[in-house]
Amino acid sequence: MSKIFSSAKILLPAAQDMYRWSVVACDQFSSQMEYWESLEKLTEGVASTLHLMLPEAYLDKCDQFAEAEKINKRMDEYLSAGVFEETEECYVYVERRLASGAVRRGLMGVLDLEQYDYSASSASPIRATEGTVEDRLPPRVRVREGASLEMPHIMVFIDDASDSVLGGLENKKEQLPKLYDFKLNAGGGAVCGYMVSGDAAEALENALDKLSDAESLYKRYGDKAPAVFAMGDGNHSLATAKKCWEKVKGTLSGEERETHPARFSLVEIVNIHDEAISFEPIHKVVFETDPESFIDEAEKWWSAQSIASDKSHSIKLIVGEQEKHVNVSGLTIGELIGKAEEFCQTYMSRYGGRIDYIHNDETAIAMGRRKGCACMLLPKMEKGELFPSIIESGPFPKKSFSIGHAEDKRYYLECRKIK
Repeated sequence: MSKIFSSAKILLPAAQDMYRWSVVACDQFSSQMEYWESLEKLTEGVASTLHLMLPEAYLDKCDQFAEAEKINKRMDEYLSAGVFEETEECYVYVERRLASGAVRRGLMGVLDLEQYDYSASSASPIRATEGTVEDRLPPRVRVREGASLEMPHIMVFIDDASDSVLGGLENKKEQLPKLYDFKLNAGGGAVCGYMVSGDAAEALENALDKLSDAESLYKRYGDKAPAVFAMGDGNHSLATAKKCWEKVKGTLSGEERETHPARFSLVEIVNIHDEAISFEPIHKVVFETDPESFIDEAEKWWSAQSIASDKSHSIKLIVGEQEKHVNVSGLTIGELIGKAEEFCQTYMSRYGGRIDYIHNDETAIAMGRRKGCACMLLPKMEKGELFPSIIESGPFPKKSFSIGHAEDKRYYLECRKIK
């Protein structure tokens, strides 16, 4: 695994106000302009990652080409003005204290984009967990194509039930040089990071290699090509890095391709079994429809989809005051979510309506009880289901599950030269 995921020289602010330097990922709060306007006021006149990216809330309100040029120019200015200090070749062990008080542990390093394929049929060691929407890539590609550096909000899962990788670092953290420790703005909690190099890095790489041992992987997942890494957050950002690398690769010699910085992408790996990681289902609510036949037709639908198996999931159907539980067996959680979407689309084609994707159980149920509405409450995915599901049936459909709240997403902080 250490050949797929490796150490890097990482850029950190030399003497900046870290509270104003680090901001949340660009794809959060996309309908809440006031959030980003508040950050603009907070970071006015100071170096900040806010000035090195384009929030998705602004995509339909600006000239994306002009903004990309502005961002690329500012990256160059930050590099030439001495905003950054570059570490030695290392990893960074990260502890993120969420607003809830839970601590999420992670490790910064670089993934080899040659080992990543985001297509639905991918058998690569690094897998997408949801379908990649190509229309979401162009604004990100515009920025990265001309960028001198990258800064990730990408979070990638490893399946480490025994906590052999990050647990080892947590136990040694007092012996590691501390790189940063500060409170995050806008309710993001706090974060600290430690340099992992030398003997500590060697021990870490040995633990990673054991986790990705071929015999161990096939024992866990069966005969299909296993996934070593699975995307958590930032699927479209990693796909952007891959797309840009494929373009750069064509201009390089074979020798240059081996070490070119654009071949790699800085990410944070997180153990899917970490106590601070929680998966929440995203339910399906159909509005402005004739819901009278929804429960009957859904029952028939799921009966036809089920396959004899000792594993099953429970779905709850709500129309007005009616409720019905349906057990579905023989499907991976990803297949089940895809079939749920297919049923809702089929139902709307016959009875009209529009679909929305609702995170909270109580909110979805309340909406399903409204006149002209119907709700399909989907099961919560267990952590142990994600890797087997993507290996067996490929990436999940869009709007399949959520990982924590918006404030808990990765904040931009570390950077790396890519030219």
